[in-house]
Amino acid sequence: MSEKKIGNLTVRIERDQCIGSGNCVKIAPTVFELDDDGLVAFRSDGEDPGAEKVLDACQVCPVEALFVMGENGESLVP
Repeated sequence: MSEKKIGNLTVRIERDQCIGSGNCVKIAPTVFELDDDGLVAFRSDGEDPGAEKVLDACQVCPVEALFVMGENGESLVP
């Protein structure tokens, strides 16, 4: 599991669930990348593309490997 604060959102990657579809990377390439294992990871040099893009990128995950929590800890995705 990997977690990162992006703006006022907290995004968590459950790598053991990831199948490497790359959908999240296509929508938010400044946040996500596929690593050498073909699984999603946070970009170390990434920029915040805005909450809407982050939410969109996480919602398209076909296996719900991406989770987003709001600033009060409420679950926004899935």
